[in-house]
Amino acid sequence: MADDTARPRLGRGLAALIGDFSDGAPEEAARTAGHAQRKVAVEFLRPNPRNPRRRFSEPELDELAASIRQRGVIQPIVVRALSGVPGTFEIVAGERRWRAAQRAGLNEVPVVVVEIDDRTSLEYAILENVQRADLNAIEEASGYERLMGEFKYTQAELADLLGKSRSHLANTLRLLQLPPGIQDRVIASEITAGHARALLSVRDPEAVARRIVAEGLSVREVEALAAAEAPQDDTPRPGRPRRSAEGDAALRSLEDVLGRALGYSVAVKAKASGEGEIRIRYTSAEERDALCRKLGGA
Repeated sequence: MADDTARPRLGRGLAALIGDFSDGAPEEAARTAGHAQRKVAVEFLRPNPRNPRRRFSEPELDELAASIRQRGVIQPIVVRALSGVPGTFEIVAGERRWRAAQRAGLNEVPVVVVEIDDRTSLEYAILENVQRADLNAIEEASGYERLMGEFKYTQAELADLLGKSRSHLANTLRLLQLPPGIQDRVIASEITAGHARALLSVRDPEAVARRIVAEGLSVREVEALAAAEAPQDDTPRPGRPRRSAEGDAALRSLEDVLGRALGYSVAVKAKASGEGEIRIRYTSAEERDALCRKLGGA
């Protein structure tokens, strides 16, 4: 990828377009960024097919629509021209405001038009939602995975671009390893992202997910269930006592600490004798090389 001077982090350029503005600030921000604000009929805007956000809360849309009826759309919607359809635009950031504006009965909405490619359009859509905490953890992970799959970002590059820690990125992506039914529960807000991360460590995550919903288990209680489950290779043998739940919890804590420090997914295995191994997972040759540089290797 290009260096930072050629490709600045998204936060700086995008903040002027989709940051939180007070009254009158959008116009100034648009002028500062070199983009003129204009009005466009709502029927000439199209949703962004790359938007990782798939679920829009009906009560939240109603609340925003009520605000728009009183004050209008304070913050302009960021759009780009739709190829092959003159006069029509694709929403880059602000689909929620567009939906609420229609509920409020508006015929036109303020927009700023930007010239960007598919990759940057996806970056903007993810960044806006992540910065506003509008994405659930599964949508966030899917957006990251799409950026890495379609546009060949490494985890390290993507974390730097979006202003997230590498450990956050790695832990979020791990949620896509959960069964589809559990992912659906996260999307529906039946269980939290913390629950989902804890479910990665249990033997039967779907059964425990049902208990979370039925019994209201906390994240700590799910972590305790995971800690109580002995690993497959932890059968007691003479001279080798079974590891305690506290020992398993300590290992997971060590994995978290190392993962945050390195920015990679880390697994720690330990034996009663004190021996063990630490595994660091990377997903590409670029990430391997970056890890070697971080560890001081060639």
